[in-house]
Amino acid sequence: MFACLNNHERIIQEIDILKAVKRIGIIVIFFIIIVAVALWATKYFGLTLQGRLNNNEPVVVDTLEYSSQNAKVSEVPYVIEPFVNGLEIPWSIVFTSSDRMLVTERQGRVRVVINGELQTKPLHTFTQISTQSEEGLMGMTLDPDYKTNKLVYFSYAYPSGKNMFVRVVRMIDENDHFTNQDVIIESIPAAQFHAGSRLKFGPDGKLYITTGDATQKELAQDIDSLAGKILRINSDGSIPTDNPFNNSPIWSYGHRNPQGIDWHPETGILFETEHGPSVFDGPAGGDEVNVIIRGANYGWPVVSHEESREGMIDPKIVFTPAVAPASGLFYKSDLLPQFTNNFFFGGLRGEAIIRVIVSKDNPSQIVAYEKLPNISYGRIREIAEGPDGSIYFATSNRDGRGTPLATDDTIYKISPINR
Repeated sequence: MFACLNNHERIIQEIDILKAVKRIGIIVIFFIIIVAVALWATKYFGLTLQGRLNNNEPVVVDTLEYSSQNAKVSEVPYVIEPFVNGLEIPWSIVFTSSDRMLVTERQGRVRVVINGELQTKPLHTFTQISTQSEEGLMGMTLDPDYKTNKLVYFSYAYPSGKNMFVRVVRMIDENDHFTNQDVIIESIPAAQFHAGSRLKFGPDGKLYITTGDATQKELAQDIDSLAGKILRINSDGSIPTDNPFNNSPIWSYGHRNPQGIDWHPETGILFETEHGPSVFDGPAGGDEVNVIIRGANYGWPVVSHEESREGMIDPKIVFTPAVAPASGLFYKSDLLPQFTNNFFFGGLRGEAIIRVIVSKDNPSQIVAYEKLPNISYGRIREIAEGPDGSIYFATSNRDGRGTPLATDDTIYKISPINR
């Protein structure tokens, strides 16, 4: 009888040991899976930002160290401080002088900031515009000859029957009001989402306009539609004779919702940022940084993310999960020399400023990127360089998707410490 009991106890002990081994095995397997996923993520996305350089192995470096070692410049310590607050969904920033800034608010107002003080009265308020969701008063840029002609260009969404379009106008800045509104281009398809609308003059003196696909993704591939394109026109709205498509303002196509453009200061290469799919029109993520080539097809909606197809241009960087890139700036000043000739853009969903470093030998090639440290101000849309060489960026926390502070929205300033 005692032998039977001992036997039974031994069997129970063996079962307990097997259970323990099984538990340990499960833990070990789980740990291995976690490590494998982490290693895969590091390889695939990089350490500082969940994106990857397309068609290249991702570069994982301390980009600040990379910049200082390879560009042989000193790191200038900088401070980030509020410049002006009390705005409502600022979209574009321009400086008309060293002490005067204009800001578009999506609800239709053009605000003036003088010596860091927001003026109470708007300089201008656009009426009969559409502000149902992401659209409204958006892009703004100065004429290359602004100092003499005082022309300022604006883009805004407007209703027409049951449809919505984007219009670009220009007006003369009389310092305390605008006069002589002229329509430059209109009837650009738009919707509550994907309205594009970034405006900038290129080094060639032409006006470039980004347009979204107006949530009709097939329009991006339609050369007869202005939706899902980058447009290039003369300052008076006429079509340049050297555009790639006969009698058309289209410069490139196959875009979903591009909202950032700027040119490399030394080479004139055009960089662009673009929002990727949002579940309803494709797998989430796939935000892009592109180099724009005359007449080229950037693939949407035929390809997105890391997909490729012959005859379509691949992005230089793909970000998944989304960062929602909403602007684009090549920093030209040497006030912060570690940033000179770097490309920056604001991220709405990413709540970040992302810095992109391009190759000195091949400026169309991206070698590294990072989230700029110490940026924790919520959704960031616009980023601009001031006449003083400082970097200015605007939050978009009152757009219905952020968590605004009482003082939001705010424009912040990045400048050297003790300047």
